[in-house]
Amino acid sequence: MADVDQGSVLPSETSPLILDGLNSTDSNGTDAVNATVAKFVATPEGTALAYGSLVFMALLPIFFGALRSVNCGKSKNSSDMPETITGRDAARFPIIASCTLFGLYLFFKIFSQEYINLLLSMYFFVLGILALSHTMSPFMNRIFPANIPIKQYQLLFTQGSGETKEEIVNYEFDTKDMICLVISTVVGVWYILKKHWIANNLFGLAFALNGVELLHLNNVSTGCILLGGLFVYDVFWVFGTNVMVTVAKSFEAPIKLVFPQDLFEKGLGANQFAMLGLGDIVIPGNCLMFSLYPAPSSLKKNTRTYFYTSFLAYIFGLGMTIWVMHTFKHAQPALLYLVPACIGFPVVVALLKGELTEMFSYESSEEVLPHTPRLTHYPTVSGSPASLANSMQSSSSPRRRRNNPPM
Repeated sequence: MADVDQGSVLPSETSPLILDGLNSTDSNGTDAVNATVAKFVATPEGTALAYGSLVFMALLPIFFGALRSVNCGKSKNSSDMPETITGRDAARFPIIASCTLFGLYLFFKIFSQEYINLLLSMYFFVLGILALSHTMSPFMNRIFPANIPIKQYQLLFTQGSGETKEEIVNYEFDTKDMICLVISTVVGVWYILKKHWIANNLFGLAFALNGVELLHLNNVSTGCILLGGLFVYDVFWVFGTNVMVTVAKSFEAPIKLVFPQDLFEKGLGANQFAMLGLGDIVIPGNCLMFSLYPAPSSLKKNTRTYFYTSFLAYIFGLGMTIWVMHTFKHAQPALLYLVPACIGFPVVVALLKGELTEMFSYESSEEVLPHTPRLTHYPTVSGSPASLANSMQSSSSPRRRRNNPPM
């Protein structure tokens, strides 16, 4: 099965997948027993269903998040614009992720795991409600009855008075947003009280879709830097130390997708899970998403070709990870297989089409985000549930700049 590290949902880090065929977890996501050897042996049907479901769930946020990101990039509302990751940001990302991962490892070694997870659960409870609400909003816009009046609301918190007054929270929402928030809150309470795997997956899918939708790479080189750095990060922390596995087994948060291997035996009360880290969805998903943005004339006719090639490469890489894990019964860093596939497949296609130079020289940020100001400070919390969720994630993540067009 798959264990995960702390997760891309934590805004300043990534969450590479660790597939582990020897250990199982209980319903709280913690290490339970050496189930394969001592208690639980998954049936071939249960294993196939679990891994197939994980692959299917991983593809959903990548595909729909990429499509929503293109629409988001065309939006005139700057609060809904995707944020651009530059080459410098990509180079720093694995270093920040390593520091955060090791910091969590020390925290779990020094302090009580129960209290740390309680604090993290409350943080992800709030963030999950906002992320799920944002995910649901387009669907709610389509099904909301036209004969019901839509009322506007505003939640405003300020600091100071007169000329020194400063907005802390300026939260605008309407009736549809409120319905989404209520539904998301019910899911959040369900997760906090029961830690049920379905509630975990609803939050996990929302986090992954938001991560793919709201982050944007400015060129292919940045994607290669990001994937290459995280390739080294993933391999080192999985094979070189026990840090990632320790954090993965101690960390209780909806930063992974899970599916029970004993579903046929125990139904919805199953508790022996295969898991997939969100970082192995969001990071490759951002690189796949790049090929959907408007391209120069030399590449425009092939934009969808590169996206579908990268999409198939992701399926191949994830399938290879599962196969190696299942064959050798040993934890596997997914990026060890995803990175060569997600970079190699599009490069081979570009070579065959004679477009390799154009692909690596293409800069998309100015075409996609023509009116977006450069971020020089952390944004204040303002706007719809989507912008509020985005602001909360941005407040603790590495600074991601949006490029201005030449003046």
